Amino acid sequence: MSHFSFAVHKTDGNARLSQYDTPHGPIPMPAFAPVGTLANVKTLEPRDLTELGASLVLSNTYHLYLRPGHELVERMGGLHSFMGWDGPMLTDSGGYQVFSLSQRRALDDDGVTFRSHIDGSTHRFTPERVMEIEQALGADIAMVLDECAEPLDRAYNEAALLRTHRWAERCRVAHNRADQALFGIVQGGIFPDLRLQSAEFLTALDFPGYGVGGLAVGETKEQMYATLDETCPALPADKPRYLMGVGAPEDIVEAVYRGIDFFDCVLPTRIARNGALLTGRGRLNIRNERFAEDPLPIEEGCACYTCLTFSRAYLRHLFKAKEITGLRLASIHNLHFMLRLMEDIRAAIASGSYADFRAEFHARHTMTDQTVRHAQRQKRAASSGWRA
Repeated sequence: MSHFSFAVHKTDGNARLSQYDTPHGPIPMPAFAPVGTLANVKTLEPRDLTELGASLVLSNTYHLYLRPGHELVERMGGLHSFMGWDGPMLTDSGGYQVFSLSQRRALDDDGVTFRSHIDGSTHRFTPERVMEIEQALGADIAMVLDECAEPLDRAYNEAALLRTHRWAERCRVAHNRADQALFGIVQGGIFPDLRLQSAEFLTALDFPGYGVGGLAVGETKEQMYATLDETCPALPADKPRYLMGVGAPEDIVEAVYRGIDFFDCVLPTRIARNGALLTGRGRLNIRNERFAEDPLPIEEGCACYTCLTFSRAYLRHLFKAKEITGLRLASIHNLHFMLRLMEDIRAAIASGSYADFRAEFHARHTMTDQTVRHAQRQKRAASSGWRA
C-alpha cells in the first residue's frame, strides 16, 4: 500500500487545484513551503507555522549533513521529531549548495568532492551517499542529486544534463525507503530541447513527482516563464510538479498559470529580516523615515498577528533598535502573505476565475525592478551556503 497519493481536483486552463497526501498529512496545492534550512524557519517556531497554515516545510541536506549530522538527526527520531514539526517535510539533495561553491568543489561523473564552508573539511557527495543522508533525515519528500548549471550556457547544460540523468538513475536504485517519495529534477537551462529531453528521460524512470530546477538563477523572468511553458506540458499530468527555489509572488502566480503545483523559497523570511514587507501592492521597506509615526498596520485588512497587533511605527522602531522581535514579526507577516496568496490562488482555480485573478494581481502588485534584483541577489548569496 502506498503512503502517498496525488489527485487533481480541478483545472482552470493549465492551473491545477490538487492535493498530495503524505505520511504526515495532506498538502493542498498549489502550495508554498517555508524554508527551514537548518531544521528551523528562522525566528519562528513550528507552532507559528501551524497557526500560519503552512502545509509543507523544506530543509537542506547539505547544511544538515554538515551540522548537526544526519546520523544524529536519525538517532533523535528523524527530522520531524528533531525539530518538533509533525506536518509534511521535504529535503533537497544539497546539490544546489554544493555546485554553488565553485572554488570549493571538484566535480566528476561519479559525484562531487567539496570543502565545508564551516571549517574547510573535505566531503564527498555521490548519488548513493545523498540517498543515505536523505533517508536518515526522513522527510516525506526527498530530491535526487542533480547538477544545477548556469542557465544560459548551452555547452555546460548539455554536459550537466547527462550527469544529472545518470545520477537520477543511481538515486532511484539506491533509494528504498517506502515512507519517503523520491522526486526527479528536470534540468536543461533555458533550452527547450534540453528541457524536453530531461522531462522525457526522467518520466521514463517513473518518479512519484518532479522538480523543475535551475531557474531564477540568472535568466530573465521572460526566459523563466518560456521555459515553464515548454516544460510543464512534458511532465505527467497525474504527478505533482515542483518549481524549486522560486518565491517572488508574481513568479508564483505565473508558474501556477503554467501548471506548477508547489514552491519553496527563502525570499519571504530573508527579506523580512532586512525590513522588507510584502503587500498586495509590492514591497514596503519598514526602515524608511516616513513610517516613524505611522499608526497603520503593515497592510490594512491583513489578518496576521503582526498587522492585528502592531503599527508600522513600532515595527520601524524595532528594526532601528535591532530588536530580534522585529525580525520575527516581519517574518510572520511575510509568510502570512505568501500562504494567503496560495489560498487565494486555490480559491480562484476552484471557482474557474484564475485568469481574472492573475490579471487583477498584476494590476495591483507593483513590485519594482529594484526589488526583483534585490531578491535575485539574495538568492545568489544563499546559494553560497553561508546563510539561510
